[in-house]
Amino acid sequence: MPVLTRLIPSPVVVDIRPGALDDLACVLADQRISHSGRLAVAVSGGSGARLRARLEPSLPGATWYEVGGGTLDDAIELAGEMKAGHYDAVVGLGGGKIIDCAKFAAARIGLPLVAVPTNLAHDGLCSPVATLDNDAGRGSYGVPNPIAVVIDLDVIREAPVRFVRAGIGDAISNISAIADWELANRVTGEKIDGLAAAMARQAGEAVLRHPGGVGDNAFLQVLAEALVLSGIAMSVSGDSRPSSGACHEINHAFDLLFPKRAAAHGEQCGLGAAFAMYLRGAHEESAYMAEVLRRHGLPVLPEEIGFTVDEFVRAVEFAPETRPGRYTILEHLDLKTDQIKDIYADYVKAIGS
Repeated sequence: MPVLTRLIPSPVVVDIRPGALDDLACVLADQRISHSGRLAVAVSGGSGARLRARLEPSLPGATWYEVGGGTLDDAIELAGEMKAGHYDAVVGLGGGKIIDCAKFAAARIGLPLVAVPTNLAHDGLCSPVATLDNDAGRGSYGVPNPIAVVIDLDVIREAPVRFVRAGIGDAISNISAIADWELANRVTGEKIDGLAAAMARQAGEAVLRHPGGVGDNAFLQVLAEALVLSGIAMSVSGDSRPSSGACHEINHAFDLLFPKRAAAHGEQCGLGAAFAMYLRGAHEESAYMAEVLRRHGLPVLPEEIGFTVDEFVRAVEFAPETRPGRYTILEHLDLKTDQIKDIYADYVKAIGS
């Protein structure tokens, strides 16, 4: 009887610890990612550029490219500039926009990517997706997983705390996303990838149940690992399903309806997840999720990120249009404006002030 297995696309290296950045060159050489040291390093004008002086002596063969923003045009321009060189790999050093530009550019020129995030704002640091702004708004582009992920917790602690908090909201929202996936399986017969679901759920639960906070290395370690696991879960399933349900539909609705006022991705996803859990009748779980989000300084009410109740209701009603074909609690209930208002009032009472 044949033994059937599958190969899981995942990084060769996941190095998460204080001081990891100081060993970047050794890690790349030891893992045979870049013996020659010829690297194309994409950095932002902010956190990435500040680290350049620290890293340049240990990466003498690297060519540095400053990326202006997080648009598709930026990523295409970056790929064009890198194409002329003869590199072993691309290193994305900075926040989410820089990592996504580097992902896209590396895929376009056929080189492996090393992700070196300077904050933990969302789970895109290890996902097979590059999210880039384009002329139509924002698009998601399929790319290979990073070949390595290096996360220096000392660098993470220096990032604005809001970015770390946003990562908490994105990780915790996995729990709501998996509940939506299971709902779709029951109602529409959509197939669930059990391994991807297990990885994403446990990543979310690890962050939700951890007693620590953003100032603790132990908590940051768990959060970073959770975000990496979420990205790998998406690779296993072949799409964003393990980490994206009604929570992300609500987030996308905020982005599309109020592009100038939208909050951080993870902030909106965390709020969306707490409300989506309430919508599905998991009232105790919703209240606990809201309690944890509050403890970490994250919003659980739209007013806390500058939106009125009516604007939130509008976003929830519009949310299913952001992901056609995806079945979540929002598509299942098919709520109208007055129904959303009534349920939201009950949600506010349930989670307390």
